[in-house]
Amino acid sequence: MTRTEEERANAFFHALADSTRRDILRRVLAGEHSVTALTEHYPMSFAAVQKHVAILERAGLITKRRSGRESLASGDVEAVRAVSTMLADLEAVWRGRVEGIDALLARDDTTDTTS
Repeated sequence: MTRTEEERANAFFHALADSTRRDILRRVLAGEHSVTALTEHYPMSFAAVQKHVAILERAGLITKRRSGRESLASGDVEAVRAVSTMLADLEAVWRGRVEGIDALLARDDTTDTTS
């Protein structure tokens, strides 16, 4: 993994580590929402929701655009697919490690039964 890919992965997983941000992402993937409308769903201030949106935006998971006085947020499906690909790659590494451990244990079992 290159440094840029590593930084992008860190930003993705930092953004997704918070349940409020995951919920905001689910909402904006379903359709564009104003930040003001998003605020109605959470027991926090507008500024707090705005900070969550900014973290998601910096991670590249959502995009924002201005429409008059409103700031509209929408999800980036391609970015979510990139996160999914990263997780699949990590899963493949761990499955390989588990299979290696299983093979070692199986070999050890065979050695123990013939002694």
